Amino acid sequence: MKCYSELIQIPTFEERVRYLRVDGAVGVDTFGFDRYLNQMFYKDGAWKRIRRDVILRDNGWDLGCEDRPIGLKVVVHHIVPMTKEDVLSRNERLLNPDNLICCSPETHRLVHYGAEEDIYRGPVERKPFDTCPWRTSE
Repeated sequence: MKCYSELIQIPTFEERVRYLRVDGAVGVDTFGFDRYLNQMFYKDGAWKRIRRDVILRDNGWDLGCEDRPIGLKVVVHHIVPMTKEDVLSRNERLLNPDNLICCSPETHRLVHYGAEEDIYRGPVERKPFDTCPWRTSE
């Protein structure tokens, strides 16, 4: 079973993304009509405490990579995804720090729905006027 203690031994961000990928499909229900269950879980005090502890442990770095600060919006991702049954049975894995990792919203989407070619490989090289294609440097 995948876990944080194995994940942090993986040297690169790209390899960590590959380790975590769940190959989900956009629009496929996780909880369906029972979505209220995971929403209740995320409002629980125990979740809020462990979430805070995980953010502090990971220093707000994307997948624990020191060269990737997340910024303002931090997602705490369940390494082994939670299910409706986990919430109903209060599975201890849901609050286990070894099953949790910080990531950015973009990385979270990549882990769940991204393709291999979507894995971020480095900063985009910027050029003058590249955000305004109708302008030129002349």
